[in-house]
Amino acid sequence: SLSLISGTLISISAPTWLASWMGLEINLLSFIPLMINTKNTLSTEAALKYFLIQALASAIFLFTVILMHFNDMTLLLNQTLFLTLLSSSLLLKMGAAPFHFWFPGTMEGLSWVNCLVLMTWQKIAPFMLISYVIVMNTFMSMVVMSSILIGSLGGLNQTSLRKIMAYSSINHSGWMLAALTTGENYWLLYFTIYMFLSTSIVMLFQSFQLYHINQNFLMKLPPYVKFGLFFLLLSLGGVPPFMGFMPKWLIIQSLTNLGHLFLITVMVITTLLTLFYYLRLTFAAFSLSWQEISWFEIFPKSTPSFLTLTVLSTGST
Repeated sequence: SLSLISGTLISISAPTWLASWMGLEINLLSFIPLMINTKNTLSTEAALKYFLIQALASAIFLFTVILMHFNDMTLLLNQTLFLTLLSSSLLLKMGAAPFHFWFPGTMEGLSWVNCLVLMTWQKIAPFMLISYVIVMNTFMSMVVMSSILIGSLGGLNQTSLRKIMAYSSINHSGWMLAALTTGENYWLLYFTIYMFLSTSIVMLFQSFQLYHINQNFLMKLPPYVKFGLFFLLLSLGGVPPFMGFMPKWLIIQSLTNLGHLFLITVMVITTLLTLFYYLRLTFAAFSLSWQEISWFEIFPKSTPSFLTLTVLSTGST
């Protein structure tokens, strides 16, 4: 809705922290009605859970902003404490680890369209606000590492596609936080590509009403859909020469120049773990009907729009 968009725009363009808080609240109150579906009790539960968590994060954010106005910010100890509190409230809002506990459960109760909004648009304002105060100190290094570790390990044992996408989003949040410490341009590139790929995958899941891995066995998906999903997930995992590889490579180069070698090692290893559960989706789709695929069936005369997005995702920026 218009108020959802305007809340985010107010928040990221506000001149003061208090005005940013008002934008976040407008955004929150606009998204809650979109989440609720009277025919699905899980969506009501997810909306209530989302509201309580966001209200807690907003309270911490507002409390920290008020303290900043009443305290002397020249003291280094106070500044570190306030920035940590402010960052924690924004990390809770975006669902980054270790403040991720609400994110997979909330995603499970939502429709695919709302899941997409939660994974992409709702993260814009917290990321932009945290970019003003982010520093790659010990706290932020732990947040980045915990996000990519939990995002990669949490998705390994999941059968729900929405939870898999939720843990994938947590993992990518860690990469985007690392990108913010090197420069906003890298974050913008990474987020744009992530939003493009997530939109393509969610469109595919929505069009075929896929919610669990075992549905790939039960539903006889067209071959071009399976290949499309395969290429999109490879790109989301950052495999060259697909689109998702370039921003990860740029972030790794920047972190190498800054000397964060241990962090880079953890990030690269966990990328392999995320690739495992991405590929598990496509192997589930391919396994039973691989022998049925013939080359003239792979690219039929009429292809849906998401296949065009898939072809675009194979290009490197």
